[in-house]
Amino acid sequence: MFNALVMTQDAEGTASAGIQQLGLDDLPQAEVTVAVEYSTVNYKDGLCLSPKGGGLVRKYPHVPGIDFAGTVESSDDDRYKPGDKVVLTGWRVGEAHWGGYSQKARVKPEWLVPLPEGLTTRQAMAVGTAGFTAMLAVMALEDHGMTPGHGPVLVTGAAGGVGSVATAILAHLGYEVAGVTGRPETESYLRDLGATRIVPREELNETTKRPLESETWAGCVDAVGGAMLARVLGQMKYGASVAAVGLAGGAALPATVVPFLLRGVNLLGIDSVMQPYDNRVRAWQRVASDLPMDKLDAMVQPAALSDLPKLGADILNGQVKGRVVVDVNA
Repeated sequence: MFNALVMTQDAEGTASAGIQQLGLDDLPQAEVTVAVEYSTVNYKDGLCLSPKGGGLVRKYPHVPGIDFAGTVESSDDDRYKPGDKVVLTGWRVGEAHWGGYSQKARVKPEWLVPLPEGLTTRQAMAVGTAGFTAMLAVMALEDHGMTPGHGPVLVTGAAGGVGSVATAILAHLGYEVAGVTGRPETESYLRDLGATRIVPREELNETTKRPLESETWAGCVDAVGGAMLARVLGQMKYGASVAAVGLAGGAALPATVVPFLLRGVNLLGIDSVMQPYDNRVRAWQRVASDLPMDKLDAMVQPAALSDLPKLGADILNGQVKGRVVVDVNA
């Protein structure tokens, strides 16, 4: 028997979460069983933990947790053997499939990635989907020509999970990082991660009728979307790119095509859920080499399974700073 955070639904359709003991026979059918060591909390986890499942959970009972890292316990697939250290992010695990808020998980082998050399399972979950997405964004910006020394790179939602990791990676790679935040108390935290400039959120929340403003940013990792993304597009340097990774500010994009037509600006969509295996491995290897571990440790807030219902609500309300690492065995 093992512990898991299980969501159940009452007669009115309202879901709630509680720790239950499960057996191996309760797990879904798949080829690889993993002894989970750590998980984390992302925005999607907050949605899945909400009373209506955030529109992501298909059926109950359900074990959430879109990320986990641990050790293979048994495998019917040649790609993995008992004792292998593995990481899982994406593939709708924790949403449509049972996830990592459990001491054991059973998943398809193609959903797993070997733990990169130089990372522990705890560090991998300090990175999690948020950090993995941040690395994909940096890689996409680099693939489209972004290099250090050509001006500041903007990171919106900089104190959140994606933003924190993006700030640390970019600073480590030699970029000048400007972090956008609506929480003045996070300024010292962002400067410790490597941000050299703090941009108050209200500066970019103000709407403008001008489709183009002064060329300011050499690149941008945007976790906000909405009106802020529209404003930022008009401030990009010629030929620069924005990597769009989130929609905390809304899904609508009240923008014009002028920045694309007159400045050659690129808007790059970053998907971490269905990312192909080879690029996953590439991104995790880059995380291991380009994310300073001391900066990663400074982002971490430890938690246990019992803390997850509150943390799920907190992240939806913008109250979680940095990264949460959940020790499922605590």
